Amino acid sequence: MKKTLATLLVLLSLLSFSLVSCGQKELTADKADFIINNGAEPQSLDPSHIQGVPEHRIYMALFEGLVVNDPKTCRAVPGIAESWTTSADGLTLTFKLRKATWSDGVAITAKDFVDGWLRTLDPATASEYAYMVGMLVKGADEFNAGKGPKEAVAVKAIDDRTLEVGLKGPAAYAVDMMAHYAFSPLPMHAIAKFGDEWIKAENWVGNGPYVVKEWKAQQHLFVVKNAKYWDAKSVKLPSIKFLPIEDNKTAYNMYKNGEIDWQTGIALDLLDEIKLRKDYMVAPQIATYYYIFNNSKKPTNDVRVRKALAMAVDTKSLVEKVTKGGQIATSSIVPPMEGYTPAKGNPFNVEEAKKMLAEAGYPNGKGFPKIAILYNTNDAHKKIAEFVQEQWKNNLGIEVTLVNQEWKTFLDTRSNSHDFVVSRAGWTGDYLDPNTFLDMFIVGSGNNDGLYNNPKYDELVKKAMTMPAGPERLQVLAQAEQILLDQEQAVAPFYSYVEQHLIDTTKWGGWYNNPLGIHNWKFIYKK
Repeated sequence: MKKTLATLLVLLSLLSFSLVSCGQKELTADKADFIINNGAEPQSLDPSHIQGVPEHRIYMALFEGLVVNDPKTCRAVPGIAESWTTSADGLTLTFKLRKATWSDGVAITAKDFVDGWLRTLDPATASEYAYMVGMLVKGADEFNAGKGPKEAVAVKAIDDRTLEVGLKGPAAYAVDMMAHYAFSPLPMHAIAKFGDEWIKAENWVGNGPYVVKEWKAQQHLFVVKNAKYWDAKSVKLPSIKFLPIEDNKTAYNMYKNGEIDWQTGIALDLLDEIKLRKDYMVAPQIATYYYIFNNSKKPTNDVRVRKALAMAVDTKSLVEKVTKGGQIATSSIVPPMEGYTPAKGNPFNVEEAKKMLAEAGYPNGKGFPKIAILYNTNDAHKKIAEFVQEQWKNNLGIEVTLVNQEWKTFLDTRSNSHDFVVSRAGWTGDYLDPNTFLDMFIVGSGNNDGLYNNPKYDELVKKAMTMPAGPERLQVLAQAEQILLDQEQAVAPFYSYVEQHLIDTTKWGGWYNNPLGIHNWKFIYKK
């Protein structure tokens, strides 16, 4: 009797397992629950080494910092930190961490933030965004520049669940800024074990809503829900597939065919058709499209040449005839923000541009050296470059060539080797403050790709870091922008972006147009 009962229990157990297994959906890339065209093959998955919008979207699936961006306002809301306090003088932030683990079950502690930030700051890491930590944290700049010890960096694990951060000044935007991947914790135990290969699917360890299951270069990155994420119950999408399609026409056709759920780029040739769609999402964005001048190479090491090139582009015609999506022509790098008056820059003025070019030794373009406009492969960037090419030929008498590169190569050329004279660029604010646009151009910034160097500019931007919020601080930042643009034309702003996407928000919830264009995966769900 006992043997019969035992056998029956085993059979029931096997039947139960079989029913559960049959009821579960196998998570494979060809059956992904949500598919996004991310527009480019990711440069890396390592938070210390990423630097682009495509990488940021992936980061939000795989990692979580102290805070994350609210899906509507983009302001900081609790992430791994369940709460935080600010000292009376505004110089010390203390974060209380929640109980959470890495995807391999190892506990996340305050030390993971300390060690992660120090790895990003370490000069040997060569992180493009190390400067962001240096903007806020005492001792961080010195360590990153090789002029100070890591022990002097003011980030400290008081205990496993208490992190203390010493600031250079009472930065009103500090906590919002910490949603950025430069402030990510890192699984140092996995990095120590696997080295640079820790980001491979088979070695992957993260702390975000998802983990890497499969990464096929130039095909897709497939991520699945992280069962060990502290807020796993709130994550509604079981899996996401990121596609690296650079051709927006191809991606648009796939979107129309139901093969893509979110298309992040717009094919300009098809914009009139796309505008008529109910799932076309468009809204103003705190972001600027601009061209970078290499301030260390001829002929753009001459401020007169830089001003001539900037003033010879009719940005109003550019947004009306080329981009046509509601972008706002500008000659300022900082978009409109509450309480801040952007610099005027040097707007479209052909006669003044010709005068500047002649003063630089190139009357009517004579003798102007052969230069190229560098851009990453994308139909919109190509059309903009062609427009600028024509403007410079017609208005200044100079001829330039166009060079396009795929995303990873482009970033290396622009940001690492600085092997360009003129390059396209776009910047979306990391937080809602003018500083997020101006700190890029200080000496030592990982985003100072044009190698701009002005001690007075650096002094003003760094002074603003130590000032409390208010009109006086904003005026200091405005003075810095006037130097950057009005006086020295380090870059040529073209327009303020609008966010343009295709996604059916009657089908997908938790996705909102917002000022920074940041859409965290943990909030997105199928209605």
